[in-house]
Amino acid sequence: QVQFVESGGGLVQAGGSLRLSCAASGSSTSINAIDWYRQAPGKQRELVASISSGGTTNYADSVKGRFTISRDNPKNTVYLQMTSLKSEDTAVYYCRLRRGIFDYWGQGTQVTVSS
Repeated sequence: QVQFVESGGGLVQAGGSLRLSCAASGSSTSINAIDWYRQAPGKQRELVASISSGGTTNYADSVKGRFTISRDNPKNTVYLQMTSLKSEDTAVYYCRLRRGIFDYWGQGTQVTVSS
């Protein structure tokens, strides 16, 4: 069983930066890949970034060069550093871990970018 708590969201002007945190509890997540997703109003949830247990990262084309995913295994936490934010980045951001047949999601953190 894994529980996630996302934090770090808020209101920021276009061009600004935020760092989101996804803190896990219940069990260690160090051997699992973790994803950040986002969902904007009226849109489907989309994958933003992923990080493997070994630290390999992947990004959606829309955020490449602007977002950086990282992890701190001793803290059981994954981060999403977001820079050069755009209005289209406005969404609720979620972290996700898939472990076998189990699929764990956090409650989400709202990011609002004003233009």
